Amino acid sequence: GRAAEMAGHTDNAVVIDAPMDLVWSMTNDIPGWTNLFSEYSASEVLNTRDGVITLRLALHPDENGKVWDWISERTPDEATKTVRSQRVQTGPFKYMWIYWEYTEVDGGVRMRWVQDFEMKQVAPIDDAAMTTRLNTNTALQQQLIKDKIEALARVRSTV
Repeated sequence: GRAAEMAGHTDNAVVIDAPMDLVWSMTNDIPGWTNLFSEYSASEVLNTRDGVITLRLALHPDENGKVWDWISERTPDEATKTVRSQRVQTGPFKYMWIYWEYTEVDGGVRMRWVQDFEMKQVAPIDDAAMTTRLNTNTALQQQLIKDKIEALARVRSTV
């Protein structure tokens, strides 16, 4: 129906020229996310139970000095090289689900993030504006992650 069409959806991928085990371990090392992403000021694991990781993420202060943070649950499946994640503390979102998929391809590992969400009525921006923001930011973060992992892979391959 109309409601489903209005919801936000993004699908972004980047190919990282590095071994799968390095890409998987670096991008699933949650305490290391503050070094891997440029947007997080904090990234901490609160607990792990039955393969589900509960974590808290915080952004750097915005232009008004406010630090936005939230709690997510993340379920990595190393056998299928996929991760399912959702915000538990949703903030301006009605819901936010993220699916990560890692695929071995020519030239490395294709890391894909699919984000499905809907904004609350009271949120400062709507689904379309958030889709644009996420597509812009995701491409930026994926490029940053690619550069950092590839730099480490090059160092390791020369040892």
